[in-house]
Amino acid sequence: MNESLWILAGTAASIGFIHTIIGPDHYLPFIMMAKARGWSRSRTMMITLVCGLGHVFGSVILGVVGIAFGIALQQLELIEGVRGSIAAWALISFGILYALWGLRKAWHTEAHVHEHTHDDGVAHSHTHVHLFGSGAHSVIHHKETTFWALFVVFILGPCEPLIPILMYPAATHSIPAMLLIASVFGVVTIATMLIMVSLVSAGIERIPLRGLIRYTHAIAGGTIALSGLAIQLLGL
Repeated sequence: MNESLWILAGTAASIGFIHTIIGPDHYLPFIMMAKARGWSRSRTMMITLVCGLGHVFGSVILGVVGIAFGIALQQLELIEGVRGSIAAWALISFGILYALWGLRKAWHTEAHVHEHTHDDGVAHSHTHVHLFGSGAHSVIHHKETTFWALFVVFILGPCEPLIPILMYPAATHSIPAMLLIASVFGVVTIATMLIMVSLVSAGIERIPLRGLIRYTHAIAGGTIALSGLAIQLLGL
């Protein structure tokens, strides 16, 4: 691999890392939905991984097709821009609808007090709320619906710098070089998503949220909607 390709590979890694860090839509939806839905750490990471793969492959496939058929770069950028707007509004819509559902859930959820008496005669009570419906089937159904909603949004969401800044220059070397550069970008992007989800989730777990537990769904939806607005208004 010649020097210019090494430089391009380093650029791909740097852009993959930076564009993921500054784009809250790459990790906040998973963090907030994991908190609201009670996903395990392994499930959260797996969903993040699958959505990350869809996010990257969507742009890679478009770039490969565009270069193979000689489609002008301006046309591909236009397509990516449209995809980005669709993904942003999909994220906003999903977040708002989920927040409204969460508020309705919170208003119709009553806290339950449970009392316990230990063997030594000491009694205590604690309060909790049920957030996931009346049975396991309801929980599983909502988890699967949430996964597919996020997956579709991330399939639509483009990796804006991938095609014009990385794939087109790499294609002047060779097709294998182009695929290598896209792979470097993809691996770093997905790895950064996983790291951010893991680190921020661990931090949130240390924050006492007992008073807000019934509003976790609404908070999650609002955060996701704000992530979509950040994409649409700020270009993050």
